[in-house]
Amino acid sequence: MTTEFDEIRPYEDEELPQVFEELIADPAFQKVACAVMPGVPFEHIAQKMRSSKTKREFQLNCCYGILRDIMQKLTGGVSLDHTALSDKQAAYTYISNHRDIVLDSGFLSLLLVDQGMDTVEIAIGDNLLIYPWIKKLVRVNKSFIVQRALTMRQKLESSARLSRYIHYAIARKRQSVWIAQREGRAKDSDDRTQESVLKMLSMGGEGDVADRLCELNIVPLAISYEYDPCDYLKAQEFQLKRDMPGYKKTTADDLLNMQTGLMGYKGRVHFQVAPCINEALRAMDCSRPKAELFCSIAALIDKGIHSNYRLYPNNYIAHDLLTGTHEFAAHYTMEEFRQFEQYIDRQLQRITLPQKDEPFLREKLCLMYANPLKNSLRAAASPGSES
Repeated sequence: MTTEFDEIRPYEDEELPQVFEELIADPAFQKVACAVMPGVPFEHIAQKMRSSKTKREFQLNCCYGILRDIMQKLTGGVSLDHTALSDKQAAYTYISNHRDIVLDSGFLSLLLVDQGMDTVEIAIGDNLLIYPWIKKLVRVNKSFIVQRALTMRQKLESSARLSRYIHYAIARKRQSVWIAQREGRAKDSDDRTQESVLKMLSMGGEGDVADRLCELNIVPLAISYEYDPCDYLKAQEFQLKRDMPGYKKTTADDLLNMQTGLMGYKGRVHFQVAPCINEALRAMDCSRPKAELFCSIAALIDKGIHSNYRLYPNNYIAHDLLTGTHEFAAHYTMEEFRQFEQYIDRQLQRITLPQKDEPFLREKLCLMYANPLKNSLRAAASPGSES
């Protein structure tokens, strides 16, 4: 592999022994590893790491069991429908909505393994790499780094290198990739693909925009959580941004979001793969103005995601709570309606702001659950919807 990508790429398998020893010797990593695997002696964890000769072996030896445990204890079941793609051995770029910092890509990789496929390489923002051991661990776990805090010129150079790396991963390594459709999570679950993500992806490769993106085999992926454990933190952030212009999350906030997402109850979770967009890309007129072209491609991916959500009673109830109607009463029972109202009340109680605006926060919480339904209905009503 070219040294061009050394700063951002996952570790190569031959680099793992040294990195494992560095992690094993790090007291902060030891503490977290023991917390994640209570009752397991750290020496046993270290032995499992040292016995892993490849990144995939590390994932199967050390990560698979943790994720399976989270699935069993903190979800109502996790499923993946991958039938829209007939070639299970091809390398794809999965572009998805983003709900959970860790588990979106974690669950996806586990489910792919269960269906006889390889795990994905994961795009992760460097804002989350708070400690040196985290940066090492994610690169062991097949993550590549998206650099964020840069000047405009540095950002352009970094985006071009990132794009070349993703093209390299797909074309040369034959390695599937997961990337969120936007920087950060959509706090209100109104999932929209940022055109800047598509512009970055099209910086690598050869030919026109469609040719370059076709090289990546882009597949929209809809992720649906019945409950979002971080919903109250997201609602709280909405109020803080409203009341404090220039408010920015801290490192401690990022850690709390990761911990809450991992350890909170998620209900049912479903991953729905949509068809690859290559055929639609090739049919596009790439002589159009670039802004118009990227807008059309973003809309294409959005439609692939919006039309493939799995909707739960909560989504319909949240819509009806917001509108003060029972328009979607056929999709839930009155008991489910009461349970969701009680759930929203409990989440509101977890918000500890001194100037707590309950009506505003309640609306934001309901909006997070109603927006997937709204977007799904809009996608179904538009011509040529995905299925």
